[in-house]
Amino acid sequence: MLLPKKVKHRKWHKPRRRNKGVATRMTTVAFGDFGFRSEDHGWVTSRQIEAARRVLTRYVRRGGKVWIRIFPDRPVTKKGAEVPMGGGKGSPDHYVATVKPGTVLFEIGGVPEDKAREAILLAGHKMPVKGKVAAKF
Repeated sequence: MLLPKKVKHRKWHKPRRRNKGVATRMTTVAFGDFGFRSEDHGWVTSRQIEAARRVLTRYVRRGGKVWIRIFPDRPVTKKGAEVPMGGGKGSPDHYVATVKPGTVLFEIGGVPEDKAREAILLAGHKMPVKGKVAAKF
């Protein structure tokens, strides 16, 4: 699973979930021929990224290449089970990547269009955000 080697701050503030704005970077397919572009906001965990990566790599076999364009760098904290209220913030539990509408999450190249679209749709089922297949311009 993906996680940062070193972080400047162990615990981050939880943001206000206002769902504001669209992505201004990572919006085009840059490396491969096809990609998975998100259509809404959300947090994608490192486990979900790994599940989608497995689907893509198994589907393309040796013929193609897969690029992961997002990285989970935001720590999410969690308190232990049956811990009473108070006692401060919990310890970091897992890491997530913040995704806005228009962000390209994965790219795939070196495979025919029909196989690439099928693989991306299968990987999209593992994602917590809705998305669609994007082609290179």
